[in-house]
Amino acid sequence: MDILWSDRKRWTFFGLPWTFTKYTCTSEKFIVESGVFSKKEEEIRLYRIMDLTLERSFVQRLFGLGTITCDTVDKSTPKLCIQNVKDSRRVKELISEAVEEERVKKRVSSREYMTVDDDCDCDCACDHDQEED
Repeated sequence: MDILWSDRKRWTFFGLPWTFTKYTCTSEKFIVESGVFSKKEEEIRLYRIMDLTLERSFVQRLFGLGTITCDTVDKSTPKLCIQNVKDSRRVKELISEAVEEERVKKRVSSREYMTVDDDCDCDCACDHDQEED
């Protein structure tokens, strides 16, 4: 499993990596390690990430940082926030490309995660009721 990117969450001011949260993106999963005395490791399979959003406040832009929010279909972590990372635009694109590659490899499409109304007779993944004539 190749490590595509790894970095620590940084302080908003000065952009220094003096925190106890480490982010790692491999070719198959995203890992968040946090804690000093009590460690927690969380992982999300890349193909479960549905959407990526990049936010950069004024202060974050001053120090070259940004926060990436991943909307996932993972029940334990529906939203993953990758906070205060350097080169956030490049990291977002890297994650996006890795997600698409993993979906192709696993033969997963986003349609598989959409809810389908059982009463609907159409083939689309929608939530409308089809009216009868």
